[in-house]
Amino acid sequence: MKQTHLVSIAALLFGVAGCATTLPPPELTSARTAYQRAASGPAAQHNPTDLHVAKESLDNAERSFEEDGDTQVTRDLGYTADRRAEMASSRARTMVAMADHKQIIASMHASTANQLEQANARLGRTQGQLVLTGQALANETERRVRAEQRAAQAAADLAKFASVKQETRGMVITLAGGVLFTSAKSTLLPSAQAKLDQVAKALTEMDPESTMVVEGHTDSQGTAGANQTLSEERAKAVRDYLVSKGVASDRITSAGFGPSRSIGDNASAEGRANNRRVEIVVKP
Repeated sequence: MKQTHLVSIAALLFGVAGCATTLPPPELTSARTAYQRAASGPAAQHNPTDLHVAKESLDNAERSFEEDGDTQVTRDLGYTADRRAEMASSRARTMVAMADHKQIIASMHASTANQLEQANARLGRTQGQLVLTGQALANETERRVRAEQRAAQAAADLAKFASVKQETRGMVITLAGGVLFTSAKSTLLPSAQAKLDQVAKALTEMDPESTMVVEGHTDSQGTAGANQTLSEERAKAVRDYLVSKGVASDRITSAGFGPSRSIGDNASAEGRANNRRVEIVVKP
């Protein structure tokens, strides 16, 4: 009987010791740390509302642990408390940053106001000169507006007889080979020269500073060598003509690619016609 009583006492003590050594789940431990960090940081002063919500969430997790131990509910509550503590800290840091930013802006405004006051004093002494400068600026603005209008009109004119599209390599103006040359020839047709006159005009008005390359392309009929030579000669013919019409020679080059960059099926007449083309690439 005495031995049985001792066993019962030992079992009771073992159970109590086991409960006492139950460790909190990692979610609750992390939540405690996150809340302490938030409470000792800017959240206490700048974001007390969110900090209070985080504390309530932590208290719920603590009660769940005290009453039920390491359960899934305790873990979920711990995770929620952790997130809310982190959110309180994050929002507080944002508030501090915004306050600092506003202070910087206010200082800048004060400095700017002082500078403007000094500038106004100087401007008052040079009013006559500013009137002339203002007129010059107005004239420059008007000139730019007219230049943009001419460029837009030039682009619209180009689109009437050529394909114009924007690609990563730049603006690509595509002219059908049949419009520019007779079959297997690199001499420009008279009708082609009239179209290239419009192209030259558009290129000089749209963007007088950018560089460009004239690319010649053929279909796959005939030998590769002949097609390569033909594409180079056609590209050069177009390039030279544009230079003769006012495009600066140091802005424009030419290159031939033969049939290597086909855009259509060389097995069909339509595809071959699309492949016989000259592209003017205006680089961005």
